[in-house]
Amino acid sequence: MRKGGPPPYKRQIMFRDFINNSTLVVAVASWLVAQFIKLALFLVREGKFDYGFLLRLGGMPSSHTASAAACATSVGLRSGFGSPIFALALGMLALIMIDAQSVRRAAGTQARLLNQMAEEFYRNHKFSPEKLVEFLGHTRLEVLMGLLLGVAIASGVHAAFPVWAVAP
Repeated sequence: MRKGGPPPYKRQIMFRDFINNSTLVVAVASWLVAQFIKLALFLVREGKFDYGFLLRLGGMPSSHTASAAACATSVGLRSGFGSPIFALALGMLALIMIDAQSVRRAAGTQARLLNQMAEEFYRNHKFSPEKLVEFLGHTRLEVLMGLLLGVAIASGVHAAFPVWAVAP
């Protein structure tokens, strides 16, 4: 008797279903595009290339918002904009957008202030402070751009591949 999960043919079917999930594909694609835009903007602004921007939080556009907006748009296109599942996706999008531009932004502002206080303290006491991450949240413009990016990517992908816009 086999141990360790489903047989290989079932794993292949699960993997195929996973990568053929249009909602998941557009959500991940939107996140990636947003992260590459951040990298490109940093390159133009600072004149240096930093791979760290592919995983960094904050900045223009909001990758969390782009991903959630693409997901909600895809759910609406596939299930209908009047469906309960779209209402859930839209509610999650709203929560993510609020969190990105208020809660996380406030945490970033507090981290910046704490870092300034710690730097002043450690300068006088010869310690090396460990800095808090300051680049956490987003401005309203960054969130709006993430929203527009996510909707555009989901709409574009579903228009290019209409079979994905039909619910299974």
